[in-house]
Order: sequence, then C-alpha cells, then structure tokens
Amino acid sequence: MTCSHDDDVTSRARVNPIVRFERVQKTYDGRTMVVRDLTLKVEPGEFLSVLGPSGSGKTTMLMMLAGFESPTSGEIYLAGRPVTTVPPHQRDIGMVFQHFALFPHLTVRKNVAFPLEVRGRRSEEIETRVARALAMVKLTGLEQRRPAELSGGQQQRVALARAFVFGPSLVLLDEPLGALDRQLRDEMQYELKQIHASLGVTMIYVTHDQSEALTLSGRVAVFRDGQMQQVGTPRDVYERPANAFVARFVGENNSLVGTVVEARDGWRRVQVGGCFIEAVSADAPGPGGTAMLSIRPEHVVLAPLAETTANAQMAQVEDIVYQGGVCRIRLSVPNGFDLVTTVSPRVSDSCTRGAEVAVAWRVEDCRAYAWPGADDALSV
Repeated sequence: MTCSHDDDVTSRARVNPIVRFERVQKTYDGRTMVVRDLTLKVEPGEFLSVLGPSGSGKTTMLMMLAGFESPTSGEIYLAGRPVTTVPPHQRDIGMVFQHFALFPHLTVRKNVAFPLEVRGRRSEEIETRVARALAMVKLTGLEQRRPAELSGGQQQRVALARAFVFGPSLVLLDEPLGALDRQLRDEMQYELKQIHASLGVTMIYVTHDQSEALTLSGRVAVFRDGQMQQVGTPRDVYERPANAFVARFVGENNSLVGTVVEARDGWRRVQVGGCFIEAVSADAPGPGGTAMLSIRPEHVVLAPLAETTANAQMAQVEDIVYQGGVCRIRLSVPNGFDLVTTVSPRVSDSCTRGAEVAVAWRVEDCRAYAWPGADDALSV
C-alpha cells in the first residue's frame, strides 16, 4: 500500500505543533514593541530559521521561548501546553549560543555531561550518552581536554553535543556559527544538517546570515522591527518575497524604482527612466503610484536568449568580475538604470568592458512592490 503526498500532509496536520506563539508581544519600556503580534507554529521535527537584521526581535523571540524572557501579552505553547509561567529548567529545551558558554574549568566530558548530571541521570547512562554525543560531533578522544585547549570549531561542537545529549525534543540555536570563520561555518552547517536528519529533533535557528538560513532550513521566518514579514520555504522567501523589505534583505537583487503606468490583476507596467518594464505584482500600487521592482541577478540573461524574452533592453557592459564559479557583470541601460547579472565564466568570455549587449528577464522573474520611500531603512 502506498501513501500519497496529500495523505502525508493530512497526517501531519493532525499532529499538534511542538511550538505555538499566539499573538505574543514584548516591550521593555511600555512603549516600543520589540516583538509585535507574533503568531507562529513550528511542527515536530522541523528546522526553522529565524532571519532578520540586528534589533528585529528574533533573539527576544528565542529568549521568550526558552523562558529567559516573559511575553508582555499573548501565550507560548510547547507541545500544546502553555509555558509562559514555566521556568526555563522545566521546559526541557537544548540551547546553543554564539559564544559557546562552556565551563572553562571543566573537561569536554564534564561539559557535555552537565545537563545529565543536573537531571540526576545514572552514571552508566551518562557515560553512554556522552560518548554517543561526542561521536556525533566527531570529538571522540578529546574527552579530557578543557575548552582553552580546543579550536573555535571544536568548542562549538562541544556546545552542540551538550545541547543534544539529554535528548530534548526542541533545540534553540542563537547565532551559533557567528564566531567562526567562513570555512568552519560551512563545515558546521553541513554537520548541523546531518545531525537534524539523523535525530529528527525540532530546531529553531536564529541568524542574520541569509545564506545560512537558506542553506539549513525547511522554512525561514523573516523578521523586521519586531514583526514577522514572511514565513515560508527558502525557495518561497527567495523567489517570491512578500514585500520590498524581504526582497532586498534576502539575497542579492536589482532594485529599480519607477512609476506604475498600467495595472491589471497580478501585473504591472512600470516606467523606470526612459524604459518600460512588465512585472508580477506583489503589493504594488495602481497607475501613478511608485513601485520597486526586484530582479535577481541570475534572472538577467544576455543575448541570444534576450531576443526572445520579455523586458529586453540594450545595455553597456561597465565591469566584469570573476568570482570562481560565476562572473558578475555590471550593466548600464541608457536613460534607465544599472543592473547586475551573474553568468558562467564561459558566457562572460563573449563580453568586454564597453561592449553593447542585449539583456532581458522574464515577466515572472520580476516582481513589483509598493515602494516605502527613500527614508525607509530597507538597507541593512
């Protein structure tokens, strides 16, 4: 007997979410809302990344879930149980922080064993669980070292082992890779994905790194000024941003501002300088309104594809930068705007600085948004 995708979705819908925020708000001074009207469900076994700039409320959300902060209003549920008045040590949540928070005077083994010891587990169980956790993060053989004798990556692995060792159903990670260099971060991202896949534990991961969120997550929640702007799969958030902020914050994009000259359901024609561009409308205004167009660099194509694609323009090549697997080409459209496209080095071989080329992008790859104004802090 086979199970269809629809059956799987239906069965998952019957499972209570492991985390539920119900209209949660947080203010420290009674005036400024750090978290505003947050309603969010996290399913068992999910990997959710919470993405946003500094001060967007993402860490405060995590601290409320862990029990280190209390909501000003609303309720937080864990496995269907309200926990606003439940102290942190009774929530049975694993935590991993950016700066590791290891005990410097304890060995690796003692650091990892600590959560089990405070829970009163038997020594035999402690030994088994610690050995298993250290093997999971590839630290077997380093049990007797102290944190100062470890590299940054090894210290982070100890912190991960300590968070998982007691078998929590939920692990919270607050910028856990922020102190590591790029190569180590890439390695740890892969290991986190492996740990999540093997254990099936629910993970909520706070970061300001867009690439990290897209790489790791099953879903991404984007925050700004205490409000959740969008939640969806990495592909949804990247390819179908809900508003101008998400479009500009998540990934690189060409942002063009112009005036709407024609509107139909789900479609806009926008004048940018002396050029007219067709786009899918997200939340763009009607004729006469100001719209921001978002076009990802990889969606800007060069001739000969441009000849049969909508939104074709002639442009001049201003700069070509080789970046290994891709080349970034900066283009200038006369009487219009500047663009960036990313192409393979082989394609870029046919371009030279100062050359005139045809460029274009499909209507469905261009999205029109309400322009919030130049004073709005979209750049982060």
